[in-house]
Amino acid sequence: MARCIIGIDEVGRGPLAGPVAVGAVMVSADFDWSLLENVRDSKKLSEKMREKIYESARELENRSLLRFAVSTSSATYIDKYGIVHAIKRALDEALARLEVAPNECRILLDGSLKAPVEYIHQETIIRGDESEPIISLASIMAKVTRDRLMKRISSKYPTFNFEKHKGYGTALHLSAIARYGLSEMHRATFCSRLHIGTGLI
Repeated sequence: MARCIIGIDEVGRGPLAGPVAVGAVMVSADFDWSLLENVRDSKKLSEKMREKIYESARELENRSLLRFAVSTSSATYIDKYGIVHAIKRALDEALARLEVAPNECRILLDGSLKAPVEYIHQETIIRGDESEPIISLASIMAKVTRDRLMKRISSKYPTFNFEKHKGYGTALHLSAIARYGLSEMHRATFCSRLHIGTGLI
């Protein structure tokens, strides 16, 4: 029987700007989920609640009750290698950072994600972020990490309001792209279908 469980999920697959992020969370097989309240799919939580859960998880990590890692692949990497490979690279890195032997853990992954083949106890679960708390927590850790990053870079690119839409294709974002073109934070391959100028600002 596996001594620990790892949940993995990605966020930021669809935005026009910023990185894609993959979160990996590891807990013991008998982890007490009552230590973390309201863990569910990150998309169904308010930003305030996600932040609260993130900080609670960090406290549990400080108490050695869980471990987590979030890795990202940049917009430049996505443009060069494609989103699928970018997610795989970030996933492999996040998993490696947990430093666990592949045969010691059971891994639960959301959607179409897969761990490297040496992790023999893995299961991909459609809508796993809705049914498995460990996957939900991974999505929350990845979402908060990515959102914080987008807020930090917004000061460097104030015309794009990244702190508001986090790089997603909102009306506010699209109007900024139409006016200013693309920044180096944008995924040019994702924006090509917008039929706008692609000069870097």
